[in-house]
Formats: sequence, C-alpha cells, structure tokens
Amino acid sequence: MPMPLANPPEPHTEPSLSLPPSETLEQPGNDPLQKVARQVVEQLTRLLQTGVIVTDQAGWIIASYEPAWLGLSLQRVRSQFHPLNAAIPLRWGEDQGTIRIAASTQTEPLNLRLIQRLVDLILQQTTVLTSGTSQHELKHKFIHDLLRGRPLNRLDILRDGQIFGMDLTRPRAVVLIDAANYILATPEFDLERPTHQIWWRAQRVISSVVSFFHLPNDTICAYIGDGEIAVLKASRTQDLAAWASGQDQASLLNSSWANLSALKRAGNALLSRLRSDTQAAITIGIGRYHPQLEGLAHSYQDARAALSLGKHFHGQNQVHCLDSLGIAAFIGLADEATKIDLARHLLSPLDQETELLETLNVFFDQNCCPSTTAQQLSIHRNTLSYRLEKVTLLTGLDPRRFDQAMQIRLALLLRSLPTSPSPPPDQHPTLGSRTE
Repeated sequence: MPMPLANPPEPHTEPSLSLPPSETLEQPGNDPLQKVARQVVEQLTRLLQTGVIVTDQAGWIIASYEPAWLGLSLQRVRSQFHPLNAAIPLRWGEDQGTIRIAASTQTEPLNLRLIQRLVDLILQQTTVLTSGTSQHELKHKFIHDLLRGRPLNRLDILRDGQIFGMDLTRPRAVVLIDAANYILATPEFDLERPTHQIWWRAQRVISSVVSFFHLPNDTICAYIGDGEIAVLKASRTQDLAAWASGQDQASLLNSSWANLSALKRAGNALLSRLRSDTQAAITIGIGRYHPQLEGLAHSYQDARAALSLGKHFHGQNQVHCLDSLGIAAFIGLADEATKIDLARHLLSPLDQETELLETLNVFFDQNCCPSTTAQQLSIHRNTLSYRLEKVTLLTGLDPRRFDQAMQIRLALLLRSLPTSPSPPPDQHPTLGSRTE
C-alpha cells in the first residue's frame, strides 16, 4: 500500500517557484508527459510499495500517489514527502520531468538501478502501446525472449515479470503446444491470414489452457509464433496433485524428472480439451523442470526437442516427452548431457538391482540369446526369464523386444559416461529443430 501520510496541505497560495502566488498548476489533462507520468506513478507505487510523484521542469507535481497534491509545487509537500536524495529523470519526446520516490519504510534499501530499469520498461510499454501494440503482445515477446535464453539480469527479469503480473519465482516446467493447424488456418475468404486473426485464435487457445488449469496465476501462457503456445506450468507436487498417482517414483523427488509423470497426465487431459475446443490437430511437448530462472530456457529446449522428435517419429495428436520417445531420443538429441541424464533416468529403477544389471550386460554380450546367457550366468533359463520379466516390470522396457532392447542397451552405455555441462540454451540443437 502507498506510504500513509498526514492530511494533504490546504491549497495555500504561496508556491516558492515561478508562478504568481495566486496560482497553482492546472490539473493534469491530456498532456502526453502527464499521461506517461500517471502510468509511471501507478506502476512504481504498486511495485515499490512506497510513495511516488513526478514533477515537471519547473518543480510542479504533475502526477502523484496522493491525488490532492496535483498542481502543487514540490516545496509545498516537503514536510510530508521525504524523497530519496537521487531523482530519476523522465523524458517523453521533447518533454522532461523528474521522478521522486519516497524513502522506503522497508528494511531493504531501494535499488535505483532497478528502479531506472522499471521506468525504462514502463516507457517502452507506453511507446509500443501508443503505436498500437497491445500489452499482451509485449508479454508474449518477454516470455519468448526468456525461453530463448536471451541474456538478462535475474532481478530485471523478476521485476519485468511483476509488471506483467507473472510470478516467476515458482518452480515451473515448459509445456509447448503446437496448435498451428488451428491458429494459422486460412479461411477460404481470407488468403492473407491477417495478424489480428492469428492473435485472436492464439488467445482462444490460451483461454482454453487457463480455463483447464483453473488458476490463472498457476499457468503463464504466451504465443511465441509459428502457431505455438508456450505454457510455464507450476510444477511442484501440490501444483500437480490432481494428476498425481501413488505409483509415481518417490526416488525422483529431487530430480529434474520429478513430477513428470503427473505433468504428462495433465498434458494428455489438456490435449483432449484443446482438440475438442479447436476441432484441429494439436501436439504437445513436455519439458522437465530445471532450477533457477535460467532453467526455464532449458525446460523449453526439452519441450522443443520432445515436440520436434515426437512429431517426426510418432506423429501428431499426442503428448511427447523425452523419456517416451524411445531410441529416437538417443538418436535425435545432440546434447550429450541430456542423453546421459535420460539414460540414467530410464534405468534408475535398477540402481539398487546389481544382479539385474549384470544379467542385462551378459544378455546383450550374448546377442540376446537366452540359452547362452543362462549358461554364462550359470542359472536356469527360467531364472533368466524371471529376471528379464522383473526388468520389464521395474523399467517399463522389455529387453526381449528389439526397439526396447536397443533403448536399454544405449542407456547402459550412456549411463557409464561422465556428465558434461549442457551448452547454453541457444546452442542446444536437436535433430529437426528450427533456428529462430
């Protein structure tokens, strides 16, 4: 809330600056600088939780969190408004003003560099909005740049997110929706696909997503072009409780694969909703949760790879995730660290099963021949069958089926390699990925 103040001064006619004693500044109207000043005061007061005013070059208040001060000189309110020593210039076209911020009552001091960044962003928004671009488009561009891993200061990102009403401090995973068959569809009467129609259809998809998850603050959505919607889904266990199962692996709680099964169930339910709402082909890629703000770009790369490879090898109208792509993931992913992480995830149910791991290694060394494998292990063939069945039960992969055997074999080889750091998100290619 704005800083509480005493009753505003009576409109006594003794301004200390250039106007005659009997005059005060005319109340703000349609002057461009005054309009911008009101936007700045409104947003900064909300974000900083302290008083903000803007004065013109002569020192008259043209925007204030205390409406009764409009038109008074700064000198008149000095006894009730105690600004920081530093003032921030406000420039709009050829007009100039000064932003003055009350000293915060909070224990943490205000960071003037961050405040300047906020002012710059507010002015940028106002500039674009004046030229006809909506705040929705600015928000979508902000998310697009964030997911592409554009270098930005962490505090700047959090502040910018606040301006757009987004809580980026919560753990989130990226869900990438390919709705191009709906968003980019060209009606027979309009072969040019006007931009307003694309935005309208994208907004319809976003509305369906937000409605599906029920809580607007739980889900951040943006249209990122090419008929795709990026969803930043809150991914803590409580955020996915509606899709959780008692069979989900508790051992993954501290892993990037944690809650992924619940997220995939949510993705499948969302897919059904979107296909019903749009009557068009929809495909979804699911990314893992990665920590910190930088993790959103890595989660986007996971979702992008899953969507691209999944569509290529398994088709549309499905939910794709790295761990459900089969051997396509090991072939199509260029990032070695991701492949090693995937291999360890797929075989994690066998981490404490040294006997089963030894059995698999011998089984593959013997070209998947049961008789020679049993002989090499000095066990009965029925015992071997039991062990292989247990592998299937624990991992969901059957070493007696060719494609799944290949997946297990590749995972065994990869999990023995040391993990190397992943490249930056913008250098994180996949087979069939696009450059943007």
